[in-house]
Amino acid sequence: MSQLETAATTPAAQGAELSIPQLIADMGRRARAAAALLTAAAPAAKNEALERAATLFEARREDIRRENAKDLASGRQRGLSDAMLDRLELTDARIQAMATALREVAALPDPVGELSHVRVRPNGLRLGKMRAPIGVVGIIYESRPNVTADAGALCLKSGNAVILRGGSEALHSNKVLAALMAEATGAAGLPQDAIQLVPTTDRAAVGELLRADKFVDIIIPRGGKSLIQRIMDESRIPVIKHLDGNCSVYVDEFADLAMAETILVNSKTHRYGVCNAAETLLVHEAVAGDFLPRAVAALAAKGVEIRGCARTRAIVPQGVVEATEEDWGEEYLAPIIAARIVDSFDDAVAFINHYGSHHTDVIVSKDYGRITAFTRRIDSACVHVNCSSRFSDGGEYGLGAEIGISTDKLHARGPMGLEELTTSKWVALGEGQIR
Repeated sequence: MSQLETAATTPAAQGAELSIPQLIADMGRRARAAAALLTAAAPAAKNEALERAATLFEARREDIRRENAKDLASGRQRGLSDAMLDRLELTDARIQAMATALREVAALPDPVGELSHVRVRPNGLRLGKMRAPIGVVGIIYESRPNVTADAGALCLKSGNAVILRGGSEALHSNKVLAALMAEATGAAGLPQDAIQLVPTTDRAAVGELLRADKFVDIIIPRGGKSLIQRIMDESRIPVIKHLDGNCSVYVDEFADLAMAETILVNSKTHRYGVCNAAETLLVHEAVAGDFLPRAVAALAAKGVEIRGCARTRAIVPQGVVEATEEDWGEEYLAPIIAARIVDSFDDAVAFINHYGSHHTDVIVSKDYGRITAFTRRIDSACVHVNCSSRFSDGGEYGLGAEIGISTDKLHARGPMGLEELTTSKWVALGEGQIR
């Protein structure tokens, strides 16, 4: 029996043989045991596992595409939107991108055991902070099967065991990816239980996972508002939230308008079904007359619907529909954008902080004072200056991959890479000192 087959026939993988509470408890116990072993795992072994997984993704490309095709067919039958189907699809290019991301994570410095903030006390005691794994991470997510690879890789490299619970729409894709990663992990001499996928679509499994505080140290959700709200309401375990991405592009009165147009179009149309796509356009009144006609034309040429305020519609009466109050806080994940004219820079900042989701916001400006004030005053996890919102991504930030983009303020904020998946502990080095 191959390691892949072994991974697919563990008690947790069989699922149907156990009740939901038994299944999650079994997975939790095995994850806790795996986490204890990973704490002492050599960086070379973890890197070998990731390299092997990348090679398996490339070698088993057709297997991955076949399983993904099942999910896509089911999604179309269920009436999933084009944006959701786009998030679900694994093309050859996306499979290769996953493999590349695994290798990039393997090439990153291992954070576990890193000692920093070292200081020497007057009594000679040396103190420092050491980075350590969190333990067992539970990740609950929807749609995008690449999360299975990214999360598995980042958790393994940071010394954590992970229990993955993907959405029902991606079950076949997630199963094959998780099985390949488990096979690679075992082949590298590490516990296969370090990466486990909940094998059932039963929603009760989510509730059991949220109550598994004896085994799971932290929950990271990725998905829609309803999923994340349920997790926040029910979890006994600390949660790092990845909420919606209502991202704004603000075109300042001192903007290079040609640059602003390029950034806006990329931020909105590069991909629609992603959390770092622009959903709101704010334009300073001083440049609205010049910028809005060209912006609306450029977006309309890409098939984007513009929902504008009354002043926007007065400048561009054709092709702009009336915006409602709900539009200003909406995450469309579709070819739709809300456009609004603001009277001043201060109004733009106030608008973003009030209506935005604290994910990623962009300013286009040549004025240093405005840029500095924007970066300091915008209360978001990611603030971009004269560049697309689409760069708000762990891979683009040089983290290799990400487990999500946290909009929380405690422990981690922004793209969550290796360092954000570790905690710290104080280490005191003495030579017999007593107090």
